[in-house]
Amino acid sequence: MDREAGFDVRKDFRRFSQRDDIFCRSFWDPEVRTHRSDMFYETYRTPKLTWRSVDGFTQRDYALRNASWHVTDVFAELRDGEDRREGFLDPYTTVREGPGSTPPVASPEEMAREIKHAAKTLGADLVGITGNDERWLYTHAYSRENEHEKPQEISTDLETVIVIAQSMDRELLRTAPSALSGAATGATYSRDTIVLLAIAQYITNLGYRAVASMNDSALAIPLAIKAGLGEYGRHGLLITREYGPRVRLGKVFTDMPLARDRPAGFGVKETCDICRACTNGCPAGAIADGEPSTLVHNRSNIQGIRKWTTDAEKCFRFWANQNTDCSICVRVCPYNRDYRRRWSRVWRWMAGTRLRRLALWLDSIGGRGERLRPAHWWSAA
Repeated sequence: MDREAGFDVRKDFRRFSQRDDIFCRSFWDPEVRTHRSDMFYETYRTPKLTWRSVDGFTQRDYALRNASWHVTDVFAELRDGEDRREGFLDPYTTVREGPGSTPPVASPEEMAREIKHAAKTLGADLVGITGNDERWLYTHAYSRENEHEKPQEISTDLETVIVIAQSMDRELLRTAPSALSGAATGATYSRDTIVLLAIAQYITNLGYRAVASMNDSALAIPLAIKAGLGEYGRHGLLITREYGPRVRLGKVFTDMPLARDRPAGFGVKETCDICRACTNGCPAGAIADGEPSTLVHNRSNIQGIRKWTTDAEKCFRFWANQNTDCSICVRVCPYNRDYRRRWSRVWRWMAGTRLRRLALWLDSIGGRGERLRPAHWWSAA
């Protein structure tokens, strides 16, 4: 399955601790934490700031961005007093008890079909199923209260992982870099929270165990690739057939007997081999320019995997300096297209063939990845 998924895991592979995630480090590590990074987080909470007059960073832009995060923030803060930040540092616990009995199962294949149908009905855009792989589970969770490692709550006795992908608003992302584009991220996380909890409750209602997890507990991209949702891109993001890199991921760990999906490629690796749109578009110079390698920039990179690796410290520093998250690499990625349109589907087919150089040239002259002025987004309302 590793070969099928395109994974090149070496003998010196080491599992990752959540404490080394760049966002966790921005709280405890003086090499990352600065006055700017503190202000970055403060802008999500403080209703009164000295707003900038720059288009895309005004009070209305931040107001929409912060509102978009509201639902997921409410759940993240529910158990703050218990050293939990659910959805980001810890899995969700807001699920009622089930009946303790399970209905007959026709087959794992039928059960998988039903769970996908239910998940999409509950709001998931994409759904895939894979096995729980200990390599991608964090060795430890991170305690924000004490700034140290704490025990990982999820184990491999929950043998199956349901991975969901939620699409982000393409027009909002076109305004990146801006606080306004951050509304695409926050709104997707808020939807993710609702959908993950609903799926976990559905499974629990059937008598099985289910743990909803968003950014916590495990590395989501390798699980998503093995679940058949997409391929790994040069920018270090998942690229899906349906939405390109314009997705956020969530997962539900369960003991429900489900048939598993297989990785599904459509030419992304071969296209990223020759494309440098994200590398050239990154103002921080954080995205790899060469071949996949085992290069580790800093402790926020996983060791022992040959792949394209982004310098998380450079990336986060840019986020902190502009006081909002950045999605430029998503905006400029040639796979970031509206696949409801026939031309986009033709382009995707070309990119999966020997015509990919032509496809990339056509993309470069078409103006697709150009920035949309935030004021123009507002005027279209």
